[in-house]
Amino acid sequence: MTNLRISEVAALMGVSDDTVRRWIDQGRLTAVQLENGRKGVSGREVAEFLRANAEAPETGVIVAASARNRMRGIVTRIVKDTVMAQVEMQAGPFRLVSLLSRESVDELGLEVGSVAVASVKSTHVVVEVPES
Repeated sequence: MTNLRISEVAALMGVSDDTVRRWIDQGRLTAVQLENGRKGVSGREVAEFLRANAEAPETGVIVAASARNRMRGIVTRIVKDTVMAQVEMQAGPFRLVSLLSRESVDELGLEVGSVAVASVKSTHVVVEVPES
């Protein structure tokens, strides 16, 4: 199971480290002890929290766009069959869904709570695993 440092959780959620600590103190998130003895949060719990609290932002007027975007986020859901898989991610307020082979999901070691990067180009979303 993936456990994340408080600073990683904060970056993925778009909030400060102090906000994550407050949420732990308030019982909104459950702290786990990391290998280094510090507090963290399980990736699975972060994924569930983000899914439950996600609000779609207003897009506003777009004045420029990139042909390629890379968004770091957390895997919130994986549905696999014998050949294909559907991977859902939450990258800040954005929900991304990618269809890829089951083999790719297994080779990447993706699971709910994994941190991943979604690369968006045209109609394709490529899911990558960032360096730890």
